[in-house]
This record gives sequence, C-alpha cells and structure tokens, in this order.
Amino acid sequence: MPRILSHEITLTPAFHDLDPMNVVWHGNYLRYFELARCALLQQIDYDYPQMSVSGYAWPIVDVRVKYVRPLRYGQPVIVRATFAEWENRLRIDYEMRDALSGARLTKGYSIQVAVDMATQEMQYVSPPVLLQRLGVEP
Repeated sequence: MPRILSHEITLTPAFHDLDPMNVVWHGNYLRYFELARCALLQQIDYDYPQMSVSGYAWPIVDVRVKYVRPLRYGQPVIVRATFAEWENRLRIDYEMRDALSGARLTKGYSIQVAVDMATQEMQYVSPPVLLQRLGVEP
C-alpha cells in the first residue's frame, strides 16, 4: 500500500462555474477532480512537471463521473482523490462531499497510462519511478 493513499482539497464554486440552471456546469466537475488529482500527485512529488522530467507522459484514457446531488454557487466542497490502482495503470478515485453536512455530491474516477515520451509507446506496467514515489517498489 502506498505511504500516501489519498488527499483532500476544499473549494467553493465560483459564479462563472454555473450553467443556466444555476448549478455547477457538469464539465467543471472534471476540473475539480483535476485540482484534487494534482494535489494528490504533489504529495508524492510526482505531479505533471516531475512526470515529464522522468520521461513519461500520463494521458487520461478513461474518466467517469456519477452526479449524485447538484453543486451550487458558493457551496463549500471537499474533493478527495485516492490512489486506487497503480501497477499497470494509474486509477484515481474521487469523491465530492458538502463541507458542512458531509453529504455526497459526486463520485468518479480517472485512469491514466504511462507513455514513454522518447518512443511514444504506451507502457503496460507502471514505470518504476511511479512505484518509487508511491513507496510500493518491490
């Protein structure tokens, strides 16, 4: 198990994040997921700049969002990102909760795969650098 499994951020949706129905536009949830994902990756010192230096790109190849309750302007929200898989791909699970009541608002996941930047080939196992940063190297 990695030494850091999850990380939380707190955010408050801005007015410009709303759709015409006065709830957060569905596409912004992915942006909130990304903010939490980057904060999680920073905790293991393997955010996107470090990925690039290590010689790997990590494109997202799959993403899922399950909208449970609407998110509204000014509503304080906790977004938790959690490492769920890391051996052959990087799967990060997300959960958004109302910061005051704890009610679940949204959940989802993203899947990323390592691509060797020199050869542009997808890697079918996670490179050692990710396992080292997670603290799970064999």
